[in-house]
Amino acid sequence: MTAMRLYLLRLGTIRGIEAPVPGYLIRLHDGTNVLVDTGYRAAPAGGDVPIEVGPEDDVAARLAELGLTPADIHVVICTHLDPDHAGNHDKFPGAEFVVQRAHLEAARSGRIERLEEARKHWDLPGLRYRQVEGDVRLLPGIELIESGGHVPGHQSVLVRLPETGAVLLAGDAIPMGIAADPDERPILPFDLDEAGTRASTRKLAALAAREDALVIYGHDPMQWAGLTVSPACYP
Repeated sequence: MTAMRLYLLRLGTIRGIEAPVPGYLIRLHDGTNVLVDTGYRAAPAGGDVPIEVGPEDDVAARLAELGLTPADIHVVICTHLDPDHAGNHDKFPGAEFVVQRAHLEAARSGRIERLEEARKHWDLPGLRYRQVEGDVRLLPGIELIESGGHVPGHQSVLVRLPETGAVLLAGDAIPMGIAADPDERPILPFDLDEAGTRASTRKLAALAAREDALVIYGHDPMQWAGLTVSPACYP
C-alpha cells in the first residue's frame, strides 16, 4: 500500500510577474486521486492573455507525467472559480467537484464578473458539484478550510502527510508571502472584501502555527522556486 503523497503542478505562468498558476494532486493510500483546481484554459496561439499556458502546463499533460489521465481523478477540490483556477473543469466529467456552497451560489448569480470568463468550463449540466459549508473533513488527511474574502466562499486545503506533516494550500487567501501578515498584508485588486480577507489570513496563520504546517502560497514565484514540484512529491 502506497502512502499519501502531494504533488505541486505548475499549470501556467502569470505574465509580468512570472508567478505560478498552481494545481495540486493528492494521491491517497487507497488509490483515490484528488485534484485541487484545474488551472487556466490555454489560449489559441498568439492570443493576448495574462496567463501563459504552454503545452507542458496543460493539466492533462501534468497528470500524464505521473501516469494519470483526467479519468483517473476521483475528486476535484475547487478553491474558487476564478478563471486561473477553474478553466479546465470540463476535462473531468467523471469527477466529483467539491466547493463551498456560498461560493457556488455567488458564482452562479453572475454578480462577480470575473468568474464569468471560465463559466462555460465550470457551469455545465453534467458536472457533479458537492456543496459544503465551512470547515470540513473531506477525506482522511484532507480538510477544507473556509477562507473567504478574496471571493465569498473561497476555501483552502489542509493536507496531513505521513512524512512531511501538515501542508496548508492557502490558495488566493494568501497568494504571496507579502500577504501572510493579516494586519500588514496588502489588499490586492481581486480581493473583494478587505475585512474578510484579513480575517481569513488571520485564521490560516493561526491554523498553520497550531499545526506547524508548511504554508504554500497561491502565486508566489520566489517561494515556488524553493518548493518540491511535480514529478517529485511531498510524502
